[in-house]
Amino acid sequence: MITRSGAARLAFGCAFAPGPHTVEHIALAESLGYRHAWLYDSPALYLDLWATLARAAERTDRLGLGTAVMVPRLRHVLATASAIVTVHGLSGGRLTVGVGSGLTAARTLGLKPMRWSEVAAYVGALRRLLRGETVEWDGRAIQLMYDEGHLDVLPVEVPFLFGAEGPKGLAAAREHADGVITIRANPGPFARSARLVTGTVLEDGEPPTSDRAWEAAGHAAATAYHVSYEFGSDMSGLPNADAWRAYIDALPEAERHLLLHKGHVTTVSEHDARFIPRETVAQLTFTGTVDQLAARCRRLAARGITDVIFQPAGPDIPRELEAFARVAAAVAADAEHAATAEGRTA
Repeated sequence: MITRSGAARLAFGCAFAPGPHTVEHIALAESLGYRHAWLYDSPALYLDLWATLARAAERTDRLGLGTAVMVPRLRHVLATASAIVTVHGLSGGRLTVGVGSGLTAARTLGLKPMRWSEVAAYVGALRRLLRGETVEWDGRAIQLMYDEGHLDVLPVEVPFLFGAEGPKGLAAAREHADGVITIRANPGPFARSARLVTGTVLEDGEPPTSDRAWEAAGHAAATAYHVSYEFGSDMSGLPNADAWRAYIDALPEAERHLLLHKGHVTTVSEHDARFIPRETVAQLTFTGTVDQLAARCRRLAARGITDVIFQPAGPDIPRELEAFARVAAAVAADAEHAATAEGRTA
């Protein structure tokens, strides 16, 4: 069970690619003491974000729920505002809205991510709609015209976090959001700074190249190849990247964006398994023993991270959730011990 000591500096959450059993996994996460559950938004790859959040709101009582991250390009701003009101009401105000420019969600459509100025304008319009204001959008006046019999009564206030990595996204977050969700960036000071981590917790003596570890974390190693390829980054530091890239480049251009993302952040595709060595799990993912990962979490806290969001994957999601709960408990216990020792010496 994850302890909730006031001395613990980190809030621990979990993230899911919405699927048939995600609601059950979110309910388990609440029972294990996770603070938040976050859902990805990529309709080409996963089930619907908002429908899953609505179901999860009715299956949980305390757990914060969030999007990590929803993509403005996929939905009209009024449809998103209505979805926010719905989940906010069903959850009793437990919703946080993470918003991004749409890297994977856009690439699976063969599109580029949005400009951050467009994301900021979308969120600004959302905030005004949720206050009940009339907003001009696409040259027309729009408004949430609810009556008193609806699920919730405006205004609705929810926190917005930006899923940002580069300087433009982080600058937009400082001006237009309440915090950030990052994967690799060192975002600097934010009131709320969440870090998404993917990997697996090793049992004592288990090598990171084991079949179980590969099934649970191989997808996370493959994501480094996917993202580097999409951004046109230098891939020379990734093992066997030349062979992997040659295979991807040889795919039919019209379907390349589909085949590249097969299994993205959930499973290891056939072509990723063929070219990406298992050793990359140790090199590229958040994988280690309980003690090793607890130490990494403490280093994140020292850099200003306020939330660690763990994405379980592989064939045994409950095992992954329970194992990472031990990491969170170790961090909390260490913080309690440090606080007690400091109190004795004060």
